[in-house]
Amino acid sequence: MSYITDYQYYENGGVVPEDQNWGSYQYVSLEDIVNNFMLIYQGNHELINNINRYQVLFHAKRGIQELNYDAMKQIKILMLQVDDQLRFILPQDYVNWVRISQYTDGQVLIPLTENIQTNYSSAYLQDNQYKILFDIDGNVLKPNKSKIDIDRIAGTKPSIYLNQGSPYNGQLGYCVDGCWYFDFGIGARYGLNTETANQNPTFSIDRMGGVINFSSGLEGKFVVLEYVSDGMAEYEHVPGVPGSAEPPVPDVKQSKIGVHKMFEEYLYAYIKYAILNTRFNVPEYQVNRARKDKSSLLRNAKLRLSNIHPGRLLMNLRGQDKWLK
Repeated sequence: MSYITDYQYYENGGVVPEDQNWGSYQYVSLEDIVNNFMLIYQGNHELINNINRYQVLFHAKRGIQELNYDAMKQIKILMLQVDDQLRFILPQDYVNWVRISQYTDGQVLIPLTENIQTNYSSAYLQDNQYKILFDIDGNVLKPNKSKIDIDRIAGTKPSIYLNQGSPYNGQLGYCVDGCWYFDFGIGARYGLNTETANQNPTFSIDRMGGVINFSSGLEGKFVVLEYVSDGMAEYEHVPGVPGSAEPPVPDVKQSKIGVHKMFEEYLYAYIKYAILNTRFNVPEYQVNRARKDKSSLLRNAKLRLSNIHPGRLLMNLRGQDKWLK
């Protein structure tokens, strides 16, 4: 981020939204990363030469993606209401989830448990002879919902969890050493599996369908999704040409994609290694040196962002003195 005035930083120059530049100085834009690499790390007297800008851009974006998956993992938070189909549409830039919680007014966030059983499914239409039905084009016919989805939405699907769909729901039991036991026989007298001893609603993520499916009891409720993105969704669109049917396209020059300054030197090393590793006739010792430089810079950046402050360590040490009652 280039230097800007305090007025531009705090008020965005009087333009909405005013928070456009808040915290922006921590990051280096993708455009600056590519420009700096082309200027400093490639040339006739450098180890890397005759490299195209689009190649540097590709490796820079891959490096930022890898950072967002692991080291620079920046968690995004989104709150939505669950619809009448008991589902939550995944955000456009979703890659992986960190935590999913239910929010109720005046209460703390209640973490939800991932359902280890299947709670959604596709289905095929069949005739009374159980043969699959096809349309005139030879494509299989599908119902709007499978029997599993219908039962889940209606709240009649049995559950292994300690909730409304559980056979233990409403049964008297007793707890011994943290394990629940019930006078409710299912073939024999077994104790409840503590792995599934959860009375809150559960969820299951349909990655291909792009939704989170919930168990019954969450319709109309607020759910908070904490997730990880790859950092590639933050771009601006170039306005379309008037009268043209062509849609707007992403413009890298106007990109908001960036990397934290503590990872800037690592990203240069990543691009350098990625280019050398894919080139022909590059000595192996040079590739190994570039890989070691990349790895060491990544460790340094992780340590810098670890935020191990003495105050936090002191709080953890004080917690060890708590009496167990």
